[in-house]
Amino acid sequence: MEQLKHECGVAMIRLLKPLEYYHEKYGTMHYALNKLYLLMEKQHNRGQEGAGLACVRLSAKPGDEYMFRQRAAGTTAITEIFNAVHQQQVEAEKGKDDLTHGGKRELPPFIGELYMGHLRYSTTGKSGLDYIHPFLRRNNWRAKNLALCGNFNLTNVDEIFQRIVANGQHPRKYADTHILLEQVGHRLDREVERVYNRCSAEGKTGLELTHAIEKSVDMANVLRTSSCYWDGGYVMCGITGSGESFALRDPWGIRTAFWYQDDEIMMLASERPVIQTTLDVSIDEIHELEPGQALIARQDGSIRLEQINKKKPLSACSFERIYFSRGSDSDIYRERKELGRLLVSQILPAIDYDIQHTIFSYIPNTAEVAYHGMMDGIRQHCVDTGQSLSLVRAEKVVWKDIKLRTFIAEGNSRNDLAAHVYDITYGSVVPNVDNLVIIDDSIVRGTTLRESIIRILFRLHPRKIIIVSSAPQVRYPDFYGIDMSGMGQFIAFKAAVSLIRERNMEPLLNEVYEACKSDDSGNPVRRIYHPFTAEELNRKMVELLQPKDVLVPVQLIFQSLEGLHQAIPRHAGDWYFSGNYPTPGGEKLCRQAYINWYENKNER
Repeated sequence: MEQLKHECGVAMIRLLKPLEYYHEKYGTMHYALNKLYLLMEKQHNRGQEGAGLACVRLSAKPGDEYMFRQRAAGTTAITEIFNAVHQQQVEAEKGKDDLTHGGKRELPPFIGELYMGHLRYSTTGKSGLDYIHPFLRRNNWRAKNLALCGNFNLTNVDEIFQRIVANGQHPRKYADTHILLEQVGHRLDREVERVYNRCSAEGKTGLELTHAIEKSVDMANVLRTSSCYWDGGYVMCGITGSGESFALRDPWGIRTAFWYQDDEIMMLASERPVIQTTLDVSIDEIHELEPGQALIARQDGSIRLEQINKKKPLSACSFERIYFSRGSDSDIYRERKELGRLLVSQILPAIDYDIQHTIFSYIPNTAEVAYHGMMDGIRQHCVDTGQSLSLVRAEKVVWKDIKLRTFIAEGNSRNDLAAHVYDITYGSVVPNVDNLVIIDDSIVRGTTLRESIIRILFRLHPRKIIIVSSAPQVRYPDFYGIDMSGMGQFIAFKAAVSLIRERNMEPLLNEVYEACKSDDSGNPVRRIYHPFTAEELNRKMVELLQPKDVLVPVQLIFQSLEGLHQAIPRHAGDWYFSGNYPTPGGEKLCRQAYINWYENKNER
């Protein structure tokens, strides 16, 4: 219902045989480029603000380009960058014969053995081409050229910036990826110099020295000396001009990545089913990158896993499973269904167990799988209680109609336009007789509920409206990739503050403020919620969200934390629900978010 920006997407491909092999077997030199397009297009859900790709050609001769990059901003960026690549190739091919197996002529741009793609969703408020990955650091030494991209959000960028400035570096922009590019690039320079000194001492010179360096650079050294300072969630990917590549996952496992390898190709992506679909391989052949682990491909095509950072307690993002990843993943599909099924025990008393006079539906489209799980649970209840399954009534009640340009309006007129983003199926509810149960994947700010959903559902004149969230109450900001870093935006937080003020408990707000200023660890903000039950907060949220002219009972139901972990046992990261941040940086930023709210500062 409320679109959240979150979690960029990454894609990597390393061809493990000579380029001519793919031309002979698959009839095209674009085999890897076509696969990269599929990987990116099938992860389009992960980034609609921009996209970019980088390519390295290992067989380039001195004087020929060997590292290519293309980027574009906007929702059509994937199409734009591949069209631009194609156009460059057409221009380069003009007047030349078709490439044949074993051909010696110059290859067109973006044909190489190594590819990296990125899809961007901004969580920092910065946009434009300058912030689109991959970022590129150039050098006359192939081994020192670096392209970097990532699905990440670090909580200590300020500290990393100060550290690299203290080393004498001068980043061109104060932006997280620029800063990381300089940091990793600096460590890559040091690694190349280490190998240079060793090979020079062995008497190597000229191209022999260059080739020896390129064969000996160890990206594990670069990653260990860089990432040891990173606090946050990340899958960081990089390629060098000499053909090294890596993908590194954070030690808490907050962000995810999956990889596949056979004798022809190595492939990595943010989501598992996109690899399954792109290569038509089984789920058992795809591996998850472990927390703190790097997948490293050497120039010679050898691939290895390396534990870069010690594993921390697993805190894989549960929102990834609830909302952001594609539901076509078999495990995610099962988990989302279970989230819906587990809500049935709360839904039944809310409708007085009157299934015959209740319509069940969902808010399109990401909640559909949870809806099916909810319906399975309702049907099982009917079987258990001897009721006919024909009593269960399911309808598509709400439709996402159009994306209205509400920015052109102000005040009440803007709210009036927003109310028409969704539409309803008239006649689907018996007026004043049927309850209406609507399930959504999450309720964060409540803005869409207040300005649109509750009001349009009231047009059907149900006896009661029950809005169900397959996720628990979102109470705390996220600093690891989801675009919700301000404390005051959450409807659960607003409800808690409202109850505190109603019950003359205002000193608690100041106590938490003072604790946030003085404490250097922990999360004092959790104390805001301690005086209240989940049900008390639910009722207050309804008061804050229900329009005064909606004259039917409205009830909110949220998933419990226990239900969340029962449905999604391997993704324990729940800090936005529980306040249990896995890293010190997350706790620090939560304290700062509360301070900003208390001081009425509109800062991220």
